[in-house]
Amino acid sequence: MVSSKHSIQISFGKKVRDLRIKRGYSQEAFAFECGLHRTYIGCIERGEKNITIVNIEKIAKALKVEVYKLFQE
Repeated sequence: MVSSKHSIQISFGKKVRDLRIKRGYSQEAFAFECGLHRTYIGCIERGEKNITIVNIEKIAKALKVEVYKLFQE
């Protein structure tokens, strides 16, 4: 279980998932678009991974949003 101190990971993951679904991507198709593994995307969306800024940028580009938008609630 993710502790409350990692709530930013959970919020970030939910935002990624919401935007991915809104844009019609399956996890697998989205992972391909990002150049990341499908299981890694799943871990991000569940707030289980402390993602690097490089991968945040890949996700933002695939979603066609500015990086800061991934942190807005």
